[in-house]
Amino acid sequence: MKLAKLSLGLATLALGVATAASSYHITIPSDTWAGDTQLKAGDYKVTVEGSQATFKQGKQTVQVPVDMEQSKSKFADTTLESSGNKLQAIDLGGTTTKIVIKAGKSGAAATQ
Repeated sequence: MKLAKLSLGLATLALGVATAASSYHITIPSDTWAGDTQLKAGDYKVTVEGSQATFKQGKQTVQVPVDMEQSKSKFADTTLESSGNKLQAIDLGGTTTKIVIKAGKSGAAATQ
């Protein structure tokens, strides 16, 4: 009986971790556009949940539609891929994950 309760508890914990949003820290060296929203240069916490990325800097948050892609090999460093001053993707160092910014309208910018 105790083993069953322990197993159920561990399964619940694992499910919670698996469904939690992923977050990463990045530095944007100069003002750039993500979708239709301009991001000022600086440090950001990027949280990805489903097909939305939230860029947070201080009290400002910006939501942008994204796709998650997997590479065959790990990225050595976190790098930003851009075209001109438009952010296109973020390669996450130490992982095989790439956050690809979708073209088109971004989510609403908010200050809290």
